[in-house]
Amino acid sequence: MGVGLSILIGFKSLTLFLTFAYLRTLGFTLLSIPFLYASLVSLLVALASHPSINLPMLLGKNTDGSFPIWSLIMFSPYLYFVRFFSAVRRLKSREDPYSEVVDGVYVGGWPSSPEKMPPGKPAVVDCTCELPRVFRVSGNGYLCVPTWDTRSPDPGGIESAVRWACRKKAQNIPVFVHCAYGHGRSVAVTCALLVALGVVDDWKNAEKLIKEKRPYIRMNSLHRKALEEWSKNRLSPPKTGTNTRN
Repeated sequence: MGVGLSILIGFKSLTLFLTFAYLRTLGFTLLSIPFLYASLVSLLVALASHPSINLPMLLGKNTDGSFPIWSLIMFSPYLYFVRFFSAVRRLKSREDPYSEVVDGVYVGGWPSSPEKMPPGKPAVVDCTCELPRVFRVSGNGYLCVPTWDTRSPDPGGIESAVRWACRKKAQNIPVFVHCAYGHGRSVAVTCALLVALGVVDDWKNAEKLIKEKRPYIRMNSLHRKALEEWSKNRLSPPKTGTNTRN
């Protein structure tokens, strides 16, 4: 989704609306109503995910990774679409569901089932706002940093995730940072985490290291801008003597 979520979902909204209008002209009024509703939901998501607005809490994802009933009903055309799209894309992809960057630090895609989780019952940093936590997948803690696809957590969100993950690592608990596919949002957070752990000196070298382990990552300008701001304003200095690079 390199062109941006808001553009793609905006195009989807237009397509659904044209389908609604076409069915209306054929006299299928009742059949056309779901298309109109799905079009309006897609338009709302397109606006809320635009970088100038960036409102991931629109979908109502709870801190425990669940979605309230009202959200599942109101945003069902979008929420179930992204789950379906994710499942299809994974079936076509040969990429591993997760990759170990350094000892005990994993980055990857949405763990929709137990077999897509790294070993060792890791603590989970969830960078999605559109995908639910799968509760049958156990772990040693869970933190949600809700972020739209193709967008980045803000520097404050990155810092919160890094501090939380560092505490888990200090307890010898592995950490798994994920977004939908393990290409953008989760990579940005993992870059910062590697700097905080003292594995690398800066996020640019962290990106290179992650790419060695997970070749299909692709951070965009929003991810890099957030990391630059995080690097300049971060509250905690990088650890020393804790290089865990394999």
